[in-house]
Amino acid sequence: MAMAPMAAQASSQYNLTQGVTDISQRVFDLHMTIFYICCAIGLIVFGAMFWAVIHHRKSKGSKPASFHENVKVEILWTVIPFVILIGMAIPATSTLIAMEDTSEADVTVLVTGSQWKWHYKYLESDVEYFSLLATQREQIENKLEKGENYLLEVDRPLVIPTGKKVRFLITSDDVIHSWWVPDFAVKKDANPGFINEAWTQVNEPGIYRGQCAELCGKDHGYMPVVVIAKSPADYESWLAEQEEIQRQAKAEEQRLLAMSMEMDELMELGERVYIGSCAACHQANGEGIPGVFPGLKGSAMVTSDMDAHIDIVVNGKSGTAMQAFGNQLSLKELAAVITYERNAWGNNTGETVQAADVNAFMNQ
Repeated sequence: MAMAPMAAQASSQYNLTQGVTDISQRVFDLHMTIFYICCAIGLIVFGAMFWAVIHHRKSKGSKPASFHENVKVEILWTVIPFVILIGMAIPATSTLIAMEDTSEADVTVLVTGSQWKWHYKYLESDVEYFSLLATQREQIENKLEKGENYLLEVDRPLVIPTGKKVRFLITSDDVIHSWWVPDFAVKKDANPGFINEAWTQVNEPGIYRGQCAELCGKDHGYMPVVVIAKSPADYESWLAEQEEIQRQAKAEEQRLLAMSMEMDELMELGERVYIGSCAACHQANGEGIPGVFPGLKGSAMVTSDMDAHIDIVVNGKSGTAMQAFGNQLSLKELAAVITYERNAWGNNTGETVQAADVNAFMNQ
């Protein structure tokens, strides 16, 4: 009995995910129906072929027939496949139409992919945030044992209500990504300049995992999707809490515009932000990867041109892997990480960048 769940889990690796929604169940049932039809066709065709080979072989004295055509056979092998295809097309079309029907949604979420993270924005409320890989870098570098959800865990999952129709508007800021959650039977490309639609309605609370299913750059494998489905009451409570948190964050940013942070505070916060958002490319020692990612240690821009430094952190650099962090980090975090880069690894400019400086640059 103890082996049954393991056997079921093992067998599921060789088949389509059954899923947790009505649509995913319909997709699974359609998949199995077509699979059985194909198995039956294969059995009949190969069975007839092997029977003919065995029972009409030359060693038994069989003589090959000589004929050119048979109208009845021609009609038969045209009509039968046509009827089979029509029988397969009817349920397939019905399922596809249901999958594309995003009307009458209760919740709408704008999903935006960028290298290499997801941004979620709830269009009926003032809640939006980025969702980044939470797997420790030490696990990726084989310095720590890999966890149960290795490369499939994020810092801020998407939260949706159960029993409600949730519509996803899926797009991209840079290259083509693909938002894929197998348990929902949802896989839609995120194309820059276009919006694709998908939807789901989860019946039971739970945690569901997926990932980007499009080769989108060097960190393609580090772009997971995690969705938490909560009961409607828990979801509304969570949404209200997030709205309050974001309201307070905006108020704090406005407060920071009228004050200055000390160098020590900026450096401490800046180091945390740098390790989380910048070190993967520019390395923890600021030396970058020669020929791939530029070093910040001793960089002429970092040590002298403050406006250019703020610009590239806020707006990124088109055509490169340098992302725009202006919509990912708060004014305080932007000021701190720029200050850190200008004073770490021996750069020692002695200059601080304040939230007001970043705000003034972004609004000029």
